[in-house]
Amino acid sequence: MAEVVTDTLVVALDIGGTNSRGEVLRWGNATFSAPLAQASLPTPTNDGDGAVTTIITLCHHLLDALPPDQRTLVAAIGLGVPGVLDTEAGIVRMASNLGWVNRNIAAEIHAATGIPVYLTHDVTAAGTAEQRLGAGRGADDVIAIFLGTGIAATITTAGHLITGGTFPDGTQQPAGEIGHLPVNLDGPPCACGQRGCLELYCSARAIGHQYSRALGIDPHGDHAKTSRDVVANLGTDQLARDIWESATRYLAHGLLTVTVAVGATRIIIGGGLSQAGRVLTDAVRRHLTEQTRVTHVPHIVTAELGQRAGVLGVALLTLDRLV
Repeated sequence: MAEVVTDTLVVALDIGGTNSRGEVLRWGNATFSAPLAQASLPTPTNDGDGAVTTIITLCHHLLDALPPDQRTLVAAIGLGVPGVLDTEAGIVRMASNLGWVNRNIAAEIHAATGIPVYLTHDVTAAGTAEQRLGAGRGADDVIAIFLGTGIAATITTAGHLITGGTFPDGTQQPAGEIGHLPVNLDGPPCACGQRGCLELYCSARAIGHQYSRALGIDPHGDHAKTSRDVVANLGTDQLARDIWESATRYLAHGLLTVTVAVGATRIIIGGGLSQAGRVLTDAVRRHLTEQTRVTHVPHIVTAELGQRAGVLGVALLTLDRLV
């Protein structure tokens, strides 16, 4: 990305399951300016048309907040979206929570705004922001893993983002789906169709479900426990400690597998589970040290950018497409 593009503005949107956030940003001197405009709206669930309408409304809110002379400097709109994407074509192949299947979202937003639209995966965006602007600064070989309802990661090697390949028929191969790394081939079935996927053992949701079941509580009921309950009870409840030990051991195993493959020197842990801080990073570091023989244990840190990571990463990757 060019070091200075101060005459270029981008509208960056992070389309989350609960809220959609957007900012208008200007890049210069190796960082972003303070947002020139900010807005957020609730994201409709399982309402494909409603989600598109929300994004268009959000774009207009942001554009209308700019003075006329700045409005003309907006070069692109970037969308960070969860799901299976064809980023080059601007098509969302599958985003179940948003109700999109094979929908050309980029074309729809472009038609409504008259501005070019670029699509990126929300985790790719967040990981890119952390690697360049956050906890990954100074490292070129980074795994940024996000632990929430599921698990996904952004992998950077030699400063280059791994995006996955493209088959001769144009089908894109996803990259960074660490949550679906099989860690137990005889394990329980995953929604993806495999068995024993990593996110069944150490996502925030999985940890809460395991604790609930161990306590005889319906993991989907009103009194279900969460990963926060596990962390809060580590000092007083052996059951919570056992579940945490198992989860962090599996997480370390998954991270070791990826580290061996790509030679990462830094691991950034983000997502809701990262709020556990050193309770999490110390446990993962300990298990990695126990398991590692061929490689060195990477530096392990928690993410720094919080909820802005998605928007910042979308802006970065959109500028990459423009330069």
